[in-house]
Amino acid sequence: MALPHLERPICEPVELRPGAPVRAERIRQGQEAGASDSFLHFHDVYELVLFGQVGGAFVADDQRYALIPHSIAFVPSMQHHDFALAPGPRDWVLVQIEATVGDALARAPGMERLKQPFCARPDHALYRRLRQIADWLAGLDAADPLALPLTEALLRAAVRAPINRGEKLATDAAGLQRLRPAIERLRRHPADAPSAEQAAILCALSPAYFSRRFKQQVGMNWSDYVRTHRLHLASRRLLETDQPIATIADKLGFATASHFGELFHRHFGMTPKDYRRIGRARYANPGPVRRRSSKVSTTASIAATAAKA
Repeated sequence: MALPHLERPICEPVELRPGAPVRAERIRQGQEAGASDSFLHFHDVYELVLFGQVGGAFVADDQRYALIPHSIAFVPSMQHHDFALAPGPRDWVLVQIEATVGDALARAPGMERLKQPFCARPDHALYRRLRQIADWLAGLDAADPLALPLTEALLRAAVRAPINRGEKLATDAAGLQRLRPAIERLRRHPADAPSAEQAAILCALSPAYFSRRFKQQVGMNWSDYVRTHRLHLASRRLLETDQPIATIADKLGFATASHFGELFHRHFGMTPKDYRRIGRARYANPGPVRRRSSKVSTTASIAATAAKA
């Protein structure tokens, strides 16, 4: 049994620590890792993912890119994207960069590529340099003065990598943009998420058309999306804050702490209390690499630890 959210840092809501404009994590998942769940999303940060061993696909900007070993994937702030990782062993370094920092770098000469999502596969020498910088960054405290210079060096090297060609998808960015007001409202006010009818009004669509369009574009209905977003946000807060579980549940709009616990257990396979305990134990003794499994994050490996307890 693996720790779902801790195994899926790629596709979760992002909250960078105050004073820390960058976050970098190493993730490794073993042979038991299953295919990652789809969760088309966007967030404020810029993201760069340097894969080691991997299979599957990266989806962004109406394009689907095949992921092969030593691929890199980049997503600017507020761009819809998703990762569909194949089952089996895989590893990557995830670098998330505050929007203002990413915006400034994207305006710099020679860095125009950072304004759009891309997938690339550097040659062996460039990949080795990229991974060295990313590993160095992952070993620093996010507030370390070296973090920003290393981030800039990493991105300047990444834009040199040859671009992979993507496959055009049937979904369209314009359709996703029509849904964005509702998703942004959810992101900014997760405890006061709009109903499907209110979300339709925000998007200037009829309720029936909004529901049909949302399911078509995102792959799940609005209420499931709201619940998934809240649960992933809760899982991060369980690990990164000392807030009581009841407070986390209340601040994210769950009716009661017990209802939150039931939904959390159903989604992640363990109680919020166990998730926090096991996750913090893993982070306190991470070894050289944080091991993650069945979803693209940390949750799967926490559940694996729980199963052995």
